[in-house]
Amino acid sequence: MALDRRNFLTGLGATTLWPQALRATRNPLKRMRFIVISDTHLGRRDNDQAERQWRKTAQELKDAPGDFILHLGDVVDNGRVEQYPIYRSIRDDIGKPVYEIPGNHDPEKLFEKHLGQPTDRTLKLDRIRFLLLNNSRPDSHDGFISEKRLDWLENQCKQAKNLDQYVVFCLHVPIHANRHPDRGWYVKPENGQDAFYKICSRYKERVIATFHGHFHNGIRGWNDHKGFHEIVFPSVLYNLNRKLEEQKAPGYNLEEFRPGYVLVALEGRKMTLRYKPLEAMATVKRQFELPH
Repeated sequence: MALDRRNFLTGLGATTLWPQALRATRNPLKRMRFIVISDTHLGRRDNDQAERQWRKTAQELKDAPGDFILHLGDVVDNGRVEQYPIYRSIRDDIGKPVYEIPGNHDPEKLFEKHLGQPTDRTLKLDRIRFLLLNNSRPDSHDGFISEKRLDWLENQCKQAKNLDQYVVFCLHVPIHANRHPDRGWYVKPENGQDAFYKICSRYKERVIATFHGHFHNGIRGWNDHKGFHEIVFPSVLYNLNRKLEEQKAPGYNLEEFRPGYVLVALEGRKMTLRYKPLEAMATVKRQFELPH
């Protein structure tokens, strides 16, 4: 039976996502559709469950509306080298470009060797710069952004400003302080959080959002820093109800915890997110729209 489509993040209403400068632009963004996935964890628990789930996901992604796919990290589990070729063979059959970033389960050198792409890079599409950056380490669930990477991010934001472009940051570990579920799992102030937010403040007219994985908690988000949204995306393998509302954790949370992916559309002044649980017929929709 088809699921009823329903709005999530109830009570927030229209949420300002883009900065004041974009509201007055005479050159609104053209429509862009893409798909966000995260945390495939191939090889988890030494069985083929994650592989089977990734095959199901890839089969759906072939026909899902979106011109490309962002994978927000933890491609394999605990750096399992033998799983990268399996992941690639399934990925390459999707028929859409897939752009990955490493997670804390993807050692940087192994990621670059087996996926054949650098951990930090810029994906330029129309007037959007997707800044793909590694901010994770295999020995920690927290995030880290080095001075070298912060300099790179600032330079990319500066170029975006000069070229009338906009920025979406893609990092596995969230920047925002949180309670997940009681340990945190974010970039602490001394590990780059403060410096990152200063960059966002300096280029607040250019920053649309930050995208993250890591939580396995459906969709989780915050919009209390500099007018942009920080969004954590679900895992296609497993998600858990962390009961963040009971902890009075900051931010908003979607009460949808089935494995799935998110269909994203950017157009004009709005960003639309549709949560697609695997093997479900309907999606859960949330639209972030600027007031006129």
